[in-house]
Amino acid sequence: LDDEVHRILGDLGVADEFTAISRPVRGLRLIDDAMRPLAEFERDPESGPHGFPPANLFDQPELERILRARMLRDLRVTFRSGVEVLDVINAKDRAQVVVLDIATGERSAVTADIVLGCDGANSVVRAALGSRMQTLGPEQRWLVVDASTPADLGLWDGVHQLCSPHRAGTFMRIGQTRYRWEFELHNHESAEDYRTLAALEPLIGPWLGDTARTDLDLVRVTEYTFRAQLANRWRDRRVFLLGDAAHLTPPFIGQGMGAGLRDAHNLTWKIAGVLGGTLTDTALDTYEQERRPHAKAMIRRAVAVGWAMNGGSDRAAALRHRAFPMLAHLPGIGSA
Repeated sequence: LDDEVHRILGDLGVADEFTAISRPVRGLRLIDDAMRPLAEFERDPESGPHGFPPANLFDQPELERILRARMLRDLRVTFRSGVEVLDVINAKDRAQVVVLDIATGERSAVTADIVLGCDGANSVVRAALGSRMQTLGPEQRWLVVDASTPADLGLWDGVHQLCSPHRAGTFMRIGQTRYRWEFELHNHESAEDYRTLAALEPLIGPWLGDTARTDLDLVRVTEYTFRAQLANRWRDRRVFLLGDAAHLTPPFIGQGMGAGLRDAHNLTWKIAGVLGGTLTDTALDTYEQERRPHAKAMIRRAVAVGWAMNGGSDRAAALRHRAFPMLAHLPGIGSA
């Protein structure tokens, strides 16, 4: 998360809790197949204009626990778990959400003034609105590896981006003992091919050095499909799309979850004003007007950055090797 989104967490009263579970990012280092640095883009943790470090790494389930605990402290919130949303039925000034109780199989409906569809990439709410995803870039299948070790790997404390035409990759330390690797999967591969440390050794070994493999615990090995998509419509009357339901961003500029928090921060005060009578309904029109162009620009930037770091042939890789060291010294880029 960047400093602007960190400030949003501050508005929720959980900035200190997030600081306790996150690590300021020192910057980005681009490396080649032999782990040699091609370029380095430093970040000063004290330089953020919003009063927080400009980039922060963390384990997402830890942030989700903080947000859920904050939500449950609000007596105005009724939280229901163990239910599945089946459909959203829209009306002029109300909407009805049809839900299934997974334990009992009972169906029920909730009538609401406003419905926020924050239900992810396979959004039921988006389907109910008839909104469609527009593709802005190619899909990529990536392997994600989380591991934990008390050993100090002795590595540069920033994000490592492996710029290779043969297999792109990313490495970062996301906690005191938690580390993350991401690697592009080839067409014939899946996460099932990498369930053990022995199978992962050719991929993660260069970062482990002399660290005893017995000191490393695999937390999870899974596959993600990185998509660049944007919903063509984010609202129908009193139903709205937010987060991954509205847009999917490749991870190369770290704006996926942050974009969803920006959506909520933009929309919720407007909803409060409309329902409280201090704003007219036209205020709700500004949500998509303001957020969709920004989300689209971030998706296009992520696609471009991903290609610049990893795309193309061996010839493109050779050009990167020559160009990246020069870019690191250009004004406004070396500290980006």
